[in-house]
Amino acid sequence: MADNHITDIHCPVCGAAAEFDIRQQQYLCGYCGSKVQIGEAIREKQGFRAVNSARLKQEAGNYAMFSASCSRCGANVIFEENEALSTCPFCGQSLVRKKYLHSNSLPEFVIPFRLTREEAEEMLRDWCRKNPRKREAKRLLPLAGEIKGFYLPYELIRGPVHMQAGRMDGGSLYRCEGFLTGEFVNRSSQLDNLLLDGMEPFDTADLQEFDFAFLAGQRVKTPDVGGKDLLARSCREAETLYGPAIRKTFQTRAVSVKADVSSAVSLPVLLPVYYIAKGNIQAAVNGQTGKVSVRAEKDSHFIFLPWWLKAILAALIFCGVFLGAAHLLGAEMGPALTITGALAVLYLIVTLCAYSDTTRNRLFVASGRQIYSSGEQNFRRENGFLVPSESVLRRKKAEPVFFYKADGKEQPVTLKFATPARTLRMCLLALAVLFLPVIIALFLNGFDFEGIHLPGSAVWFCIMVPVVPIYLLKFGVLDLYKRPLVYITKENGRQKRWRKKPDPGNIRYVLISVLRALFIPPVSLAVWFGIISFCVICYLTAFG
Repeated sequence: MADNHITDIHCPVCGAAAEFDIRQQQYLCGYCGSKVQIGEAIREKQGFRAVNSARLKQEAGNYAMFSASCSRCGANVIFEENEALSTCPFCGQSLVRKKYLHSNSLPEFVIPFRLTREEAEEMLRDWCRKNPRKREAKRLLPLAGEIKGFYLPYELIRGPVHMQAGRMDGGSLYRCEGFLTGEFVNRSSQLDNLLLDGMEPFDTADLQEFDFAFLAGQRVKTPDVGGKDLLARSCREAETLYGPAIRKTFQTRAVSVKADVSSAVSLPVLLPVYYIAKGNIQAAVNGQTGKVSVRAEKDSHFIFLPWWLKAILAALIFCGVFLGAAHLLGAEMGPALTITGALAVLYLIVTLCAYSDTTRNRLFVASGRQIYSSGEQNFRRENGFLVPSESVLRRKKAEPVFFYKADGKEQPVTLKFATPARTLRMCLLALAVLFLPVIIALFLNGFDFEGIHLPGSAVWFCIMVPVVPIYLLKFGVLDLYKRPLVYITKENGRQKRWRKKPDPGNIRYVLISVLRALFIPPVSLAVWFGIISFCVICYLTAFG
């Protein structure tokens, strides 16, 4: 079967498969050029599923099936009549067996098992042998023979993802669009979703319409997550999948991503999984590819710093930079420490005020179990034996596309924030401002470096040493993410830097403000005093 044949969206004109265009937010037929709207794609799959569901209800009566329900965790498992299943494989509780009556609990699509139970057991043992230092490996090795195979219920999500993304510590929220080409979402509340994610992906080339014959010798767990809960879980799955790319764009782990997959096509499927759960030990083996996933026994923690602690750390860094600069300029340590102590109070007040815009950044600890996996290697069957596959199977998603309102309309763009060039330019500008009298003095004395008299700039340094770090904090860190570099993506794929057109009204306002500052007292008196003082500082620095 061709990859994604079941999940393809077809052109209503010629019947060819249509591909989704993220920038235009619609499906485009590559054969005849027709367009398929998102709503039409969803209706196409709803009609296909209705026909398939009716077929399954007719076939259900030809198979003698039983089901078992767990009174503790709520799991429900379907199996063949002769299957000896007495305890819940997910929590160990005794099961209640009863005749299975077909309902809508069985999905209409399935990826069949490729691995036998013995092969899955060997895959798990192999992982344990390759990770002898992990306590989970030591616990799992003697338990590997108890692993069991299940068809687990999933939802296959294929379609557009609408997202709002931004930094948690402030800045603007940006519209971001993506596309899932075949993401599987676990529909079992009893199972660890991260553990199951660790053994993905699955190869959708094996996706087939479900038939009861697939249940021969296998067990099926029915879904217990649906409706709004399933949609919420699907959205979280999309947020997790796109999280790394968005964190890379915003250059921080602390990002906020809100995803919506309600416009995507959703298909219920059964996926082959070998699973073991013994107390605090849980492991899964992909029944199609052989990838192993093991959950750590203990939680891992990631600490997010509160806004006030970031302000204190910033103040300490500024004080350290000032003390280092004073030492390099030949100041004695005692007076330098005294001045640094006085500046520390000023720095702390300023940084607390600056970071007060990010008060949603509070101290909290994110906890979770680490997931270990056997890597990207997958297996195929050749002459009846499992052999490593040459190709690497990866989870499928389109790269995220950001949209930005430029020239009165939202356009697909590439956003860049703290680029190396931008950071270097900001630092050079700060140094230029700090040593501006020295630079001008060099021009005045013909670049006579030996003739430079640094004490002549003492007053300027006293003013600028506190001001420059605050400037860097405000415009080089906090406000940087409110002013991204925007590159508009053209239809041919090329990018062009977009700059906001200057507002004539703002230019006029700035000119009027400058003229008033220069010529209307009493402000003009202070301005001219400052200009004359700066000229004197430059002269004293140049000629002593």
